[in-house]
This record gives sequence, C-alpha cells and structure tokens, in this order.
Amino acid sequence: AKIIFAQEGALAIKDNWRQQVKTLLPTINEAAARRVGLSSGDIARALQEHFSGSLIGVLREGDELRKIIFRAAKPYRLSPNALKTVMVYSPALKQSIPITQVVDRFEVVFEDYKVRRYNRSLALTAQADPADGVNADALFARIKPKVEEHIDLPAGYGLEWRGQAGNSADAKGGLMSTLPLGYGAMILVVLFLFPFVRQTLVIWMAVPLSLIGVVFGLVNMHSPMDFMGLLGLLSLTGMMVKNAIVLVDETNAQINSGKARMDAVIDSAVSRVRPVVLGMLTTVLGVAPLVVDPFFKSLAVVIMFGLSFATLLTLIFIPVLYTIFFGVKNNEVG
Repeated sequence: AKIIFAQEGALAIKDNWRQQVKTLLPTINEAAARRVGLSSGDIARALQEHFSGSLIGVLREGDELRKIIFRAAKPYRLSPNALKTVMVYSPALKQSIPITQVVDRFEVVFEDYKVRRYNRSLALTAQADPADGVNADALFARIKPKVEEHIDLPAGYGLEWRGQAGNSADAKGGLMSTLPLGYGAMILVVLFLFPFVRQTLVIWMAVPLSLIGVVFGLVNMHSPMDFMGLLGLLSLTGMMVKNAIVLVDETNAQINSGKARMDAVIDSAVSRVRPVVLGMLTTVLGVAPLVVDPFFKSLAVVIMFGLSFATLLTLIFIPVLYTIFFGVKNNEVG
C-alpha cells in the first residue's frame, strides 16, 4: 500500500491488514476430556453457545420474524472470569460438568480477528481506485514494476494481480484465443470475393499500415493497449479491408470495361478518394467523443489514428502494389 500511495492518480488506497486482537485460547486436558467422552469440538461448541448463543426458535411480531437466541446472561459472559462458569455436557456422565474439569487454563494470545482467503489460500489484499481522468491500465503499468521490484516474498508465498487488471488479463486471453478465427474468416471472405489470390495479398498487405497510426496515437495520447484497444484494432482491420476491397474492385471493374490497366489503376484511385476519405472522417468523428472517457479512450485512439493514417496511405499503397503484383506497364493500351 505504501508503494501505491507514492503514485499519482491513485485514490481510495487500502488493504485488509488489521491489528491482531486478544484471544483467550483454552488449553484442553486431552486425558480428562477423553475420560468424560468430550472432544475439542464439544468444548468449542459449549463456549460458542455460552457467549454467542444458539438459535432455538423464531418469534413472529407483526410482519417481522425475530430470532430466539439461548445464551448465558450478560454478567456471565462479559468477564474472562465467566469462562469458569461454562458448563459442558458429558455424554459419558450424562450430565453437564464445569469446563474447568477438562481445560487446564486459558492463555491470552494475539490472533487475526478475521482470516481472509482467496482460492482457499490465506491472502492479504491491497487495492486502489484510479482518479477521475486516469486510465486504470496506465496506473497499473506504473505500479506493477515498482511492487514487484520492492517486495521480496519468502518461499511459499506468491503475488497475484486481480481486480480490474486481472479481469482485463483474463479477457485478453479469451480474445487472443478467438482472434485468429475472426481474421481467418475475413481472409476467406476476401478470397471468395476475388478470382486471384494476388488481389487478396494486395488487400491484406495494406492492413499493417494501420499500425503506424495506432502506435503514433497511443504514444502521443498516453493510452495503453488494453482490452478495449484490442477490440478497436479488430474493428480497424475490418474497416481497412473494406476500403481496400472498394479500391481493388473499382480497379477490376474499369479494367473489365476495356480501359488500359495503368489508366484503370490511376482513375480508380482518384475516383475513390472522396468516398473513402469521407467514410474515414465520419468514423473518426463518430468515435471522437469517446476519447475523454478513460474506459473507451484506447478504443477511440486506435480507430481514429489508425484509420486516419491507413486511409491516406492505402490510397497510394494499394495502386502501387496492384501494379507490382500484376505487372502493369505504363505503355499499355486498352
């Protein structure tokens, strides 16, 4: 928690480490307990019923149900000396006996008043909330290396990141396992759409251009590539493929109409500038309001910068690749 306190942008910093409390621990005389047919569980239940009580019934008062608790009177449960008055029922003797017959003494020890576990293992938790306008993943990226650097855990102890960071990691793992299926489906759609594999290669070789804008945007906007950013990257890929399909399909249509291939490549690129650029602008303006939201910021940055850079480069890169892959010459005639 001290390391988290030193970081700017962290609020509501707390942990569940609490001061230990005094506890009276009975030292049971095992031999005496066996002679009267008592176990440590029987003695523990007797103490529980004496001080906390046991439910023996329910009383209805109007629309409310009130529990009826059977326990010792207040003077016999507010003092340590009251322990000597506890009676334990002995199955062997078929009567209640004083607890002092089977307990040698009560020791005062300090124990945790509440034991917390995570996945059935003892656990201590430190946590914090991001301040307004602070991205949780960016804050976690600053805190994690400092915690792992300064905390030296002994053998048998481990450090685990949960909360939003753990949930995000689990979500990323699930997304990464299905991401190839999404990309594979998009590749198959493009393969079925065009008669030549080379045209599919032209389209998909333009997709990495979007990473230039993505990296530039994330760095300059100080936004991490979190789970929402991955979703934005997947959406961005679909937008890029759509723009490339429009450009290649227009080129094929002009070539099939009898125009010279070089003229078709140039004219199709020029004719698609306005619809492609306007489509990019509408998408960018649509996600722009999400930039101010810390949760959706990375998604908006990925789409805005990635699509802006890639659209402008695609209008140049796709025609160049088309001429290279299909051997288009400048002196061709229709």
